[in-house]
Amino acid sequence: MSGDSVLIMNNALNNLIIYNGYPLSVVVALSIHTLLFVFILYMQSNSEADTLEIVQPTIIKALLIDENPQVVNQRNLERQRIEQQRQRDLERERQRQAEAERLERERQQQEAEQQRIAEERRVSEIREREELERQREEQRRRDQARREEELRQQAERAEQERQRQRALERQQAEEAAQAAAAEAARNEFELVQSATGLIQQVVQENWSRPPSARNGMRTILQIRMLPTGELLDVTVTQSSGDAAFDRSAETAVYRAAPFSELQSLPINVFNANFRSLSLIFEPEDLLN
Repeated sequence: MSGDSVLIMNNALNNLIIYNGYPLSVVVALSIHTLLFVFILYMQSNSEADTLEIVQPTIIKALLIDENPQVVNQRNLERQRIEQQRQRDLERERQRQAEAERLERERQQQEAEQQRIAEERRVSEIREREELERQREEQRRRDQARREEELRQQAERAEQERQRQRALERQQAEEAAQAAAAEAARNEFELVQSATGLIQQVVQENWSRPPSARNGMRTILQIRMLPTGELLDVTVTQSSGDAAFDRSAETAVYRAAPFSELQSLPINVFNANFRSLSLIFEPEDLLN
């Protein structure tokens, strides 16, 4: 209660200082408050002397003192001005924040757009590099395939040339072999004919004509000999019909042997032609 009284007195003093236009009202209010303060002090002292006395609540009536309308208006205007200024400051702050947020959004949008453009450029560059690499790889494969095809064609041409060369060599070898065989056969034939003619001549030179020999008689003898020309045996394979003529032919062969001319013959020629020789004995100077 004492705190409220002090507060009332302070308010009364403040009103006395502020409201200089109404000194009577201020004095009256101050007197009332002073009386109230004295009364309160008196009641507190009585309450301390008799603690069992029930103190009835004291009702304080406050008097409403009208203020100066001009001051109230000025204070209201000042509060309105301050409030308006605060509202304008708040509005400017909101606008500044909104502008800052707008600029931040625009900056973020620009950054996002720049990032999008950069990402698109990066993706485009990657795709261009991949496409270029794909084209290079495809060109490399085409070049490799072309080189392999050229090598294959060259290998085929080389193989064809080798086959043609081998065929030509085989043909030439065959022709040479045929020519050699023909030459050998010709030489062998000539050797056989020559040796056979010599044998017939020597046999005829050693032949003694029997009285029964006549023109047209012919005896075929089978002569077996060694490579040295030595005679093994003589057999009549076809008779002339005259035994004396056949015996004279056999005797002529034995007289003519050995046939030393056969020693110079190649062994293959001898084996093929003279190891067993059929000799036709047909003298040309026989009587009619």
